[in-house]
Amino acid sequence: MAKTKELSKDTRNKIVDLHQAAKTESAIELDIFGIILYSVLTFMAVVSMLVYIEECWYIYRKVPSNKKSAIIWVNGAAPVIGTMSCLGMWIPRATMFTDMTSACYFAIVVFKFLVLMIEEVGGDEAFLRRAGRNKLKISTGPCCCCCCLCLPYVNITRRSLFLLKLGSFQFALMKVVFTILSVILWTNGNFDVTDTAVTGASIWISLGVGVLTIIALWPVAIMFMHLRTTLRSLKIIPKYAMYQLVLVLSQLQSAIINILAMMGTIACTPPYSSQARGYLMSQQLLILEMFIITLVTRLLYRRQYEPLPDDEHDDDHTKIGLSVERTLA
Repeated sequence: MAKTKELSKDTRNKIVDLHQAAKTESAIELDIFGIILYSVLTFMAVVSMLVYIEECWYIYRKVPSNKKSAIIWVNGAAPVIGTMSCLGMWIPRATMFTDMTSACYFAIVVFKFLVLMIEEVGGDEAFLRRAGRNKLKISTGPCCCCCCLCLPYVNITRRSLFLLKLGSFQFALMKVVFTILSVILWTNGNFDVTDTAVTGASIWISLGVGVLTIIALWPVAIMFMHLRTTLRSLKIIPKYAMYQLVLVLSQLQSAIINILAMMGTIACTPPYSSQARGYLMSQQLLILEMFIITLVTRLLYRRQYEPLPDDEHDDDHTKIGLSVERTLA
């Protein structure tokens, strides 16, 4: 009986110690500089979301119905990622869930940006009517910019347009599926983002998502290369640049910082471990970067939305670009 009481007492003490350790890990101990930094970053995240809400109201009133959904989704990439990063900054233990939310949203944005470019031309029928005489150059990034330059041009048909949409849509769908699977495995203790072992679920899910991401980015790049001249007057090039910048900052930058943290390159600062500090740095950088992108994106999409002129009324530059594409085809 005495041994049982001592064992139960030790167990209670260990449980208390673990509870206190968890509280210390999730607590935020800020000095004056930290308070100012967190306040400024939170202000940026709030302003980004307010700007986005105001932009949604403008789009709802001024933009044709066929473009509303795509423009609202694409405009929301930076504010949503910034807001999720702010939540991850204040609640470090929720970083995995905020990152998953941001990744799922951007997966939908990839598909919506493809739809946006087609709708800017006038929709599927208008795109096929305008571009039916041309061919698609499929040797573009990120899949075939270097190793497959010899790929042939592809005729623009309803089937090829459907395959382009399907290539991007699969990422929006499968990313949500993989996220739900990750949460289910995490609740069962079988998923850990820091587990890079071959036997772990995290490395295989990450590998699968990486392959799907490359496949989804390919159709968007193909469509952009084909329409960049036609949509130049609609500032499609800077819009595409902002879309690519959000991709690089939210995916590649965060991955690099997290890898450096797991390798111990980022020094630990009590009460944060090296990995926790890496996550925190990533969230803080994203808030600032997404705030700037939100303001730039608002300037790009704040315009009068009028239909493009017909082929015979296109400007000389557009005609030259189309004729060059036909010659190369």
